[in-house]
Amino acid sequence: MKPIIGISGSILINKGNTFSGYRRSYVNQDYVESVLRAGGIPFIIPFNEDLESTREMVEQVDGIILSGGHDVDPYNYGEDPMLKIGEVFPKRDVFDMELYKTAIKLKKPIFGICRGYQIINVINGGTLYQDLSYADFVKIKHDQVDNPTQATHFVDLEEGTFLKNILGKEYKVNSFHHQIIKDVAPEFKVVAKSSDGVVESIEKITEDSFIIGVQWHPEMLSLNCEKSQEIFNSFVRKVIEYKK
Repeated sequence: MKPIIGISGSILINKGNTFSGYRRSYVNQDYVESVLRAGGIPFIIPFNEDLESTREMVEQVDGIILSGGHDVDPYNYGEDPMLKIGEVFPKRDVFDMELYKTAIKLKKPIFGICRGYQIINVINGGTLYQDLSYADFVKIKHDQVDNPTQATHFVDLEEGTFLKNILGKEYKVNSFHHQIIKDVAPEFKVVAKSSDGVVESIEKITEDSFIIGVQWHPEMLSLNCEKSQEIFNSFVRKVIEYKK
């Protein structure tokens, strides 16, 4: 049986003339297709506030992808909101963190992307810069704004890491974020950095846990980029391995 990969969902609020304000559960289709190509069964876990039901949903899947979205509420890492923070969704923070905690308890692999990567760092004791402008070492453009399938800057990968074995020493990524990791969570290893020193990936891989996170969006590149798709392929293989 193919492994079931749970993908964290969010809420999309209709801003058009028809059903204005109507709330829809969603994830971007790229996540679904990346998992399908990797040989997994995508299972969208809809955002909800029933934590018991959320925990039961995690029990039904074999691995978790924490998807992108809103800024993480800075109160989660002990800061007041600063002037350049974007829109936050505190209830989704609670939801994503419950997904993470339940998956850890059940020893299920976790892959965080963009916001999901930041959630992993924060829930484990790390912090974020609330905007790129608050980090004086940032020198390159980290929010390309458009063209999601176009890679725009390189990251350097550390030896002996999960992604280094897939992507090689240097890899070009797309970039859609205005927040970055400040303090890396204890027990997590830095996997990749951009040329200006921004931490672009972290991991924690032990006998009992497999946790990786990336700041970029490999799901948007995966259709036309073999190495980006291979991240999902390798994650699904790890899910199978940890399931045994």
